[in-house]
Amino acid sequence: MPHAKATPVLGRRPRTARELGIMQGFPPPPEKRPTLTNWDLPPFNRWSFQNVRSLVPTVDVFRGTGPVRPLPEAADPLGDLAVPDPAGGSRSLDDFLEESYTDGFLVMHRGRVVFERYLNAMGPAALHLSQSVSKSVTGLLAGAIHAEGRLDLDAPLAGIVPELSGCGYAEATLSQVLDMRSGVRFSEDYNAPHSDMTRIDIASGWRPARANEARPTIRDVILSLPQIRPHGGAFDYRSIETDVVAWVLERVTGEPLAELLSRHVWQRIGAERDAYFTVDTAGTALADGGFNATLRDFARIGLLLLNEGRVEGAQIVPRAWIETMRQGDPSVFGAPYTAIFPRGAYRRFWWIRDADRGDICARGVFGQLIYVDPDSALVVVKLSTWPDYVMPQLTHQTFEAIDAIRAALQ
Repeated sequence: MPHAKATPVLGRRPRTARELGIMQGFPPPPEKRPTLTNWDLPPFNRWSFQNVRSLVPTVDVFRGTGPVRPLPEAADPLGDLAVPDPAGGSRSLDDFLEESYTDGFLVMHRGRVVFERYLNAMGPAALHLSQSVSKSVTGLLAGAIHAEGRLDLDAPLAGIVPELSGCGYAEATLSQVLDMRSGVRFSEDYNAPHSDMTRIDIASGWRPARANEARPTIRDVILSLPQIRPHGGAFDYRSIETDVVAWVLERVTGEPLAELLSRHVWQRIGAERDAYFTVDTAGTALADGGFNATLRDFARIGLLLLNEGRVEGAQIVPRAWIETMRQGDPSVFGAPYTAIFPRGAYRRFWWIRDADRGDICARGVFGQLIYVDPDSALVVVKLSTWPDYVMPQLTHQTFEAIDAIRAALQ
């Protein structure tokens, strides 16, 4: 399969899914319908990231029956705020959001929503694919379960999940895997035909099975991975680590991931809608990228971190776990990751933008982001449908816009 290619559209407004004609009409023309081969690639992702459960199997993350936690508002006219332009000038925040393939964007300052925008036909009730933001949500769940004394962060994983004894994760610890510092081989090459990442896409039902081959499960892929270096070395980003942690969480609790997240986090933050994961043929949730939720519910995750893991006085995730997420080691965080975060680190499935400041973020391919800066009481959520998996230019522009927002609010 070819790699998704970025088209030269930076600096002008991209067309929406409706303007592109994707899934328009009754029925839509065949060439305008996403398939398993192309649904998460441009231009079809402009529609499918808000309609994932129309394409692949999913499982709900129940919000419970309690009240929705209100998000106080204090509107600030940030749309005209000048943010840096790639040509060296400036443009308005509204223009940046349109030009950067934004579907939803929300800013909270000091616990209040000060700015909220929906584009590309997205609305407040729409559930949007978060890609690797899913990893960070799973990391918070691990913290909540660890608080119950069920997880030994330093025990070899094969002692918790015996099936792992025959693969590279046998002697890795949960702490090492949560920080993506195991010594296991996993090729994170998006959409490359024979990469481990493509194998996970096939296993999770995101891609067609190969001709004359049975579709594996997510855990079949885990069990095929060898160890190629000592555990505990430098950070190396590998999506599969999150699925290993999810397996551990399910084994120690005897509950599936979606139910665990519902009970420990989603029902307790006052989410306004059920969320959902995509699942494979064994019913295994894709912990590394299959989580979908509304823009405001992602903001509630950010607010949970801003409040040190508390919601209205109840400790959902231990304060110590949140503090650990902000304290990474830049000495094990090298290239290519330092190109985006020169003083960065990675801890508990969260990116640390600056190890001195301790501002953290959840990031997903195609432009998904939850950014939390406790020092300035700032939360920013951006849901996007970029035309390529990784776009460093748009990543830099997004953080330049966030810095401009922070300066304006302070």
